[in-house]
Amino acid sequence: MKRLFEKVFGTYSDREIKRIEPIVQQIESYEEDTRKLADEALKAKTQEFQERYENGESLDDILPEAYAVVREAADRVLGIRHYRVQLIGGIILHQGNIAEMKTGEGKTLSETLPVYLNALTKKGVHVVTVNDYLAKRDMEWMGKVYRYLGLTVGHIEHDQSKEDRRAAYEADITYGTNNEFGFDYLRDNMVIFKEEKVQRDLHYAIVDEVDSILIDEARTPLIISGQGDKSTDLYMKADQFVKTLKGRIVSEEEMQVDRFQREFKEETADFTIEEKAKSVTLSDKGVDKAENWFNVENLADTENMQLTHHINQALKANSLMKNDIDYVIKEGEVVIVDEFTGRLMFGRRYSDGLHQAIEAKEGIEVRRESKTLATITFQNYFRMYEKLGGMTGTAMTEEDEFREIYTMDSIAVPTNRPIARQDSADIIYKNELGKFTAVINEIKERHPSGQPILVGTISIENSENLSKILKKEGIKHQILNAKQHEREAEIVAQAGRFGAVTIATNMAGRGTDIKLGGNPDFMAKTKMKREGYSDELIALSDGHGATDNEEILEARAKYARYESEIEEELREETEKVLAAGGLHIIGTERHESRRIDNQLRGRAGRQGDPGSSRFYISLEDDLMRLFGGDKVRSMVESLGLPDDEPLEHGILSKSIEGAQRKVEGRNFGIRKHVLQYDDVMNQQREIIYAERGKVLNGDNMRDNVMSMMKTVVDEAVSRYTAGSEYPEEWDLTGLEDFLHEIFIPKGLLFEHDNIIMPSQIKAAFKKEDIDELTKDILRDKINEVGRLLYETKERLVGEERFREIERIIMLKIVDTKWIDHIDAMDQLKQGIGLRAMGNEDPVRAYQMEGYDMFDELTHNIKIDTVKYLFHIEIETEQKIHREKVAKEAGASHGGEAPSKKTIRRTADKIGRNDLCPCGSGKKYKKCCGINE
Repeated sequence: MKRLFEKVFGTYSDREIKRIEPIVQQIESYEEDTRKLADEALKAKTQEFQERYENGESLDDILPEAYAVVREAADRVLGIRHYRVQLIGGIILHQGNIAEMKTGEGKTLSETLPVYLNALTKKGVHVVTVNDYLAKRDMEWMGKVYRYLGLTVGHIEHDQSKEDRRAAYEADITYGTNNEFGFDYLRDNMVIFKEEKVQRDLHYAIVDEVDSILIDEARTPLIISGQGDKSTDLYMKADQFVKTLKGRIVSEEEMQVDRFQREFKEETADFTIEEKAKSVTLSDKGVDKAENWFNVENLADTENMQLTHHINQALKANSLMKNDIDYVIKEGEVVIVDEFTGRLMFGRRYSDGLHQAIEAKEGIEVRRESKTLATITFQNYFRMYEKLGGMTGTAMTEEDEFREIYTMDSIAVPTNRPIARQDSADIIYKNELGKFTAVINEIKERHPSGQPILVGTISIENSENLSKILKKEGIKHQILNAKQHEREAEIVAQAGRFGAVTIATNMAGRGTDIKLGGNPDFMAKTKMKREGYSDELIALSDGHGATDNEEILEARAKYARYESEIEEELREETEKVLAAGGLHIIGTERHESRRIDNQLRGRAGRQGDPGSSRFYISLEDDLMRLFGGDKVRSMVESLGLPDDEPLEHGILSKSIEGAQRKVEGRNFGIRKHVLQYDDVMNQQREIIYAERGKVLNGDNMRDNVMSMMKTVVDEAVSRYTAGSEYPEEWDLTGLEDFLHEIFIPKGLLFEHDNIIMPSQIKAAFKKEDIDELTKDILRDKINEVGRLLYETKERLVGEERFREIERIIMLKIVDTKWIDHIDAMDQLKQGIGLRAMGNEDPVRAYQMEGYDMFDELTHNIKIDTVKYLFHIEIETEQKIHREKVAKEAGASHGGEAPSKKTIRRTADKIGRNDLCPCGSGKKYKKCCGINE
C-alpha cells in the first residue's frame, strides 16, 4: 500500500523537496545583488539581520537573504560555493529536521547556512560532532566564514579549563562532541555558585552524524561518577572462581522454547550462555560450586546478593566481553570500543561493576566501583534543545525512530551528481575460512590494477587477522582500527590513492572524505609537520584573510606552495585511479544495522566518482548464526556444497535483510525501553534541576524555607493529633519532642522578649482555652514560633549573609539526597524486570514506585533543610567578642580558653548517616562525628 501511494504521490522526501524549492529560488534571486557587495558591505549584513530580528522579523523571513550572504562569504573566504542541493539541506536543518545527504555531498558546508541564521538570535548555536578531531577541524574550517561575517566561534574539548569552556559557550557558535555538551550540562547542575556554570540555555543544535549520536549511542547514558567506598577484593575473588568453571552455549533450538517451558534436563555445565540475549546464568551445579568456594550456605539469600552480583559480572566479563572487540587494553587501562564506529571511548566505563570485572579478568589494577552523581541519556539531553537539526548519509532506515523519539522528519536530499557506484550482489560462504579466502583473492586480483581498495571489518581482531595474511602475500596496506585512533583521519584521507589497500574497522574515519588520487590538504600539512611546524601553526596555515603575524603568513605561503605542488603531482595519479574504476569497497560481514553497511558503501562514488562495492558473508557470522534462522542453514546443508564454493540464491539475500530488520527492531525496542525508564528519571531530574536553578540564581529562599517549615509542621500536627478531635487526647509531648529534633533546638536562647520557646508551647495554651483549641490554631501557633525564631536568627546574622547560608545548605541537601535517589532508582530498575513474571508491567511499576520514592525524596529535602537551618549556630560579632574576652580571661588565670566553633550541633541527637549540620555536605559520621 505504501509503495503504491509513493508511486502515485512520490515519497515524503519528494514532497518535502518540492515544498522547499520556492525558498531555494528566493535564495538564488539574491545571488546577483549579493555578489556586487564589497567586503565591508557584505559583512555589515550580519548587524542588519540582527536588528531586523530584534525588531520582530522571524528567522524564516530573513532566511533567503541570509543564506545568499553565507553562500557568497563561503565563496570569498573558502573558494567553495554551496550547490543547490546544499541549500536544500540547509533549509531542512533550519526547520528542525534531518537531512540525509550522501557521503561527499558537503554536509559540513550545508550546516553553515542554518548555523549562521540561528546565531543571529544571539542565543548561541551548538554544532555537535562525533569526535574532537572533527569538532576542531570544522571549527577552524567553517569558522573562517562565520568570523568573516562578524560572528564569534568557540570550541570545547576534553581537559579544557572552566574559563575556556565558558568563553566557548558565550560565543555565537560553539563546536564540540556530544559527550562534552552532555557532561557540561550535568556538571552545571552540580555547581554551588552560579558563576561556576559554563553553558547557556539550550537553544539550537545541529548534530553531525545524527544517527551515530542519537541512535547508536542512545543505549549508553552519560554518567558522572564519584569514587565509591566498596573494596575491590571481591572482584578478583569472583574472577578467580569463574575461571575454574566450564560453560556451554545454549543452542538455537533451546532458545526457541520459553525457558520456563523447557523440558527439564540435568545441566552438566557450570553456566550457560545465551548469545542472542547476551546473558550468562549459573546452573545448579555452578551454584553448588560457588557456595563451596565462598563458604556460604545459600547463594540466593538476601545477604549474599552482592556476592551473586560479582559472580554474574565476572561470568559476563569472561564469557561475553572480548578483548579487541568490545574493549582494548591501552596503557594499563580497559578502554571501551564503540561497537558502531570502532572508535575508542576514552573516559567511558561500563557500569554496575562490569568494568571492574573486566579489569580483574585482564589482570590489571581494579579501580573502585563508582557512585553515580549525575546521569542523563542522549535522548533526553538533546530533546531539551528548543530546536534540533541533524545530518547524516544514512537516516531513512531509522526514520520511524527519529520521528517517534525526537519528532524529527528524515528527508533524503538529492545528490549533486548521479551516483555512479556499482553495488554488486552479496557473495555468501558456508564458513569464515571460505569467506576470508575469497576476500584475499579479490584483493590480489584488483590490486595489480592500482585500484584503491577499502576493506571494512566488524572487529579489531578480524582487521588484524586480514592484515597478517596480506603481509604474507606481500601486499602493502594500511590498517585502521581503534588502536590507530590518533591517525584515523590521516589514514582514511589517503585511502583513495593509486594502489592503496586500507583495512578499516566499521566506520572508522567517518567524517573524512576519501578523495580519489589522494588528499593534498593532508599531504601538505604532513610535510609541514615533518619540517617542525607546530600543530597550532599548521591548523592556521590554510586560513584566508589578512593577518599581521609574520609566522602565520610564512606558514600559509608554505602550505599554499606545498598544496599546489602536491595537487599537480596527484593529478596524473587521480586519472589513473579513475581509469582503474575508482575506490572499491569490500565488506567482510553484514552489520546488524543496514545503516552501517550503507555508510561503508557510501565511502565510494562521492560526487559522481566511479566506484564499486561488494559484501562477503559467511553463515558463521554472528548476524547469520544468531538471527539468520534455521531455514537458511537447512537449505545450505541440503545443497551439499563445498566450503569454498559461493552461494547465490534469492532466499539468502532476503534472509540477510530479514535478519538485519529483526535486529534493528530489537535494538529499537531496547533503546525505547531505556528511554521509557529514563523518562521517569527525566521528569524528576527536571524538577530537581529547576528548583536547584532557582536557588543558584539567587532567588530569595526565605519564602521557600517558611513553606517547607509549614509543610513539616502540618504533617507533624496531623500525625500527633491523629485519631481524635479532643486536645487532651493529643500527643503534645511527642509533638514537642519532634519539634525539638527537627527545627527548634532545645536550650537555644535569643535576646528577644516575644519568643515563645518550644518548651513553653503547652504553657502558652491556657487551661481555660484548652477546650477551644483546634488543630488549625495549634499549627498557627507553632508556625509563629518558628517564624519568630527564624527572623531572630536572620537578624543576628544579617539578612544578606543568612540568604547565602540558606542557599548553600539547600544546595548541599538537594545534591546529597538526589545522589542517593539516583542510586535507589537504579537498584529499583535492576530488579523491576522480574515483575513481568507476575504479569505486571515493569515500566508501569517503575513509574509508580519511582513516583513514591520521589515524593519521599522531596519530603526528606524539606525536613532536612528545616532541620539544618535551625540547628546551626553562626557566629555573630557580639558572640566573637564574648569568646575573645573569655579566652583572654582564661589565659590570664593560667587556664585553658574554651575552644571556638563556627558551627555546632545543638539538637538532641544527629544520626551518623545524616548530613553533617556544619554544611559540608558529608555524612555526620565522616565529618564532625568522625571521632564519635
